[in-house]
Amino acid sequence: MTATDVTPRQPGATLTETVATPPQKGTVWRRLRQRPAAVASAAVLIVLVLLALGAPLLAALEGQDPTTYHDGLIDSARGGVPLGPYGGISADHWLGVEPGTGRDMFARLLYGARVSLLIALGATAVQVFIGVVVGLAAGLGNRLADQVLSRFTEVLTALPMLVIAISLTAIVPADFPRPLLLVLVIGLLSWFGTSRIVRARTLALKKLDHVAAARLGGAGPLRVARRELLPSLAAPVITYAAVLVPTNIVVEASLSFLGIGVRPPTASWGQMLSTATTWFRADPAYVLLPAGFLLITVLAFTVLGDAVRTALDPRERSRLRVGTRAGRREKRTEHEKHEKHEKHEKETVV
Repeated sequence: MTATDVTPRQPGATLTETVATPPQKGTVWRRLRQRPAAVASAAVLIVLVLLALGAPLLAALEGQDPTTYHDGLIDSARGGVPLGPYGGISADHWLGVEPGTGRDMFARLLYGARVSLLIALGATAVQVFIGVVVGLAAGLGNRLADQVLSRFTEVLTALPMLVIAISLTAIVPADFPRPLLLVLVIGLLSWFGTSRIVRARTLALKKLDHVAAARLGGAGPLRVARRELLPSLAAPVITYAAVLVPTNIVVEASLSFLGIGVRPPTASWGQMLSTATTWFRADPAYVLLPAGFLLITVLAFTVLGDAVRTALDPRERSRLRVGTRAGRREKRTEHEKHEKHEKHEKETVV
């Protein structure tokens, strides 16, 4: 179960007596600050975002740009291997140059971060928007609407996304902005998980007293969704969105790696890795740099997403702690608390 915002049901309480109470903002921030891994991941992501936003300024500070060729910095006799150690690192090229072209690696990594993060965040926004709209329509609609939308979602889920993405990117005109195309393709083909989560939570929440009272009072579906359901749906949707971002980064890198994503001269980590496969022996730095940035970004988003999930619902144990010493200690502590609670209830009854 994903992060939920429904309080535990008391013994003997009915479903209508269970009140949906989203966690307070201050409580969530406090729980996140208590997790060193979450703080470190957030710091890493903030640095990456600042580097991506400041790419033009930092590239100008270095005195380079991501598209200029430097033929004099590569050894044509060896097929285009950069001259100098570690991929041609120098005072003018802080991370060396790209094999075969001589383009500056530092500038291309920064501009690649902008493209990768923009596509991942844009696709996540599209997924969340469509998923929330379809999930609310299925959960609040009548039985026929729910059945039609649910079957439609299941059919789309079974379709091979990669094959459809390759087909769409192949037939779209070449002058269409490639980052925007990837945002639309990834977003329109991957909103099904959000829709299912929202539909399931909507079906549970609309049975509560305050939602039923609003509907009996004449409030329309839009008003009920906006004022009664969306505040309680925020926690699971935000949690799932935090998981979608690293997934979309990997999807964009995979599509660019296959040659159907971002095209040169636009820089992208996946596009850089697609050309680095032929240079991993002659210039390992050309492979390690974009792969390292991609790994750090995905890992930071994954850790932060897991921390957000557990902060929004403390009853959910972190998946990243399962099997670790800290995870076993946490599980043992919870078991002891549960035994003490049961013992106290028995003594009270007696």
